[in-house]
Amino acid sequence: MAVDVLLGLQWGDEGKGKIVDVLSPEYDLIARFQGGPNAGHTLEFDGQKYVLNTIPSGIFNTKTMNLIGNGVVIDPIILKRELETLKKSGFDPVAAQKLVIARKAHLILPTHQLLDAASESKMGDGKIGSTLKGIGPTYMDKTGRNGLRVGDTMLPDFKERYDKLVSKHLSILSHYGEVPDFSEKEQQLFEAIDYLKTIPQVDSEHFVNSYLKAGKTVLAEGAQGTMLDVDFGSYPFVTSSNTTTAGACTGLGIAPSAIGEVIGIFKAYCTRVGGGPFPTELHDETGEELRRVGHEFGATTGRPRRCGWIDLPALRYAIMLNGVTELVMTKADVLSGFDKIYACTHYNHNGELIDYMPYDICSVKPEPVYEEIEGWNEDLTGIKSPDEIPAKLKSYVSYLETALGVPVKYLSVGPDRVQTLVLR
Repeated sequence: MAVDVLLGLQWGDEGKGKIVDVLSPEYDLIARFQGGPNAGHTLEFDGQKYVLNTIPSGIFNTKTMNLIGNGVVIDPIILKRELETLKKSGFDPVAAQKLVIARKAHLILPTHQLLDAASESKMGDGKIGSTLKGIGPTYMDKTGRNGLRVGDTMLPDFKERYDKLVSKHLSILSHYGEVPDFSEKEQQLFEAIDYLKTIPQVDSEHFVNSYLKAGKTVLAEGAQGTMLDVDFGSYPFVTSSNTTTAGACTGLGIAPSAIGEVIGIFKAYCTRVGGGPFPTELHDETGEELRRVGHEFGATTGRPRRCGWIDLPALRYAIMLNGVTELVMTKADVLSGFDKIYACTHYNHNGELIDYMPYDICSVKPEPVYEEIEGWNEDLTGIKSPDEIPAKLKSYVSYLETALGVPVKYLSVGPDRVQTLVLR
């Protein structure tokens, strides 16, 4: 058996959570492999909406086990709140024994959040657009070999380790000015850590590989999107982890040879949040209309998303990096009503026409070169079968498959799990 990987191909918010939820009945294990609680995976079914930050999106399927992998950074306070909210909604993955956490996953502390805010405030116009969840500083401690891990909470000297790391953070924060009082948040942290101890801890590398050895099916779930990858995204306006297929290997402890299908998700148009380059961004009424119709506001932060037309050079780049074998297009319903839609086929970059993502996308803004495409006016939200898809939308899907060289297997025509069409 192999591990299938599902991830985003744009700047995040592509609808990964919904598709994981739809596909989860096909898998024995859903394993989140990177990112932190800045991720907001929105799922809708039975007239209810749920937003997951850290918990894998297979949690609503009663037969599926869910793993928070070692590549994830965990805020115990947020995780506790998330689980308590699920319990109130009638879902209790802890009691159902459907959730485990990797011992090697790192912990986000209140002082990580203070460092995040202090650093961002000093950057002025060059702000990254951090969600201020403390994720970047936590990954910095991880790579700096100072971090605290989930497994450390079970050690007798955990408090000493905690105090040592916090002392380091306070020393850094003193250079930014007065350190805010975080005693209340600290108390909440230790209460949440006690709660965290009630969730089974595993060595994710052994756990996932034992599933494979037993012939069971595994889906690795990514957060954010390829264009936010710390190595290959629009650096420095990126997240702090590897959001690509390679991140699934290091974020779970699996060999590259264990990767099976790579399912890449993209919107029928483009969005991003925070600062940084966005070649196809629309600063006009069309951009506002995409935001309004698409409800383009962050599931976790509520921030309005920047909106623009689909970017084919960026998508081809993401497909190449990830080894994508099949595609999912979401939010096709949002484009209903646009007489004309547009696809960026090339960039005009430093006077040269190119069809790839340049290195210096941040310092020299590429000018998008568009191709006009006929839109469709039909309401898609009630479609139940691929046979009902309007001809012009079918033409758009075929156009994208030709341009990207990968088949579109799934088409999302609304936020509910039932509004997902299987095309092949």
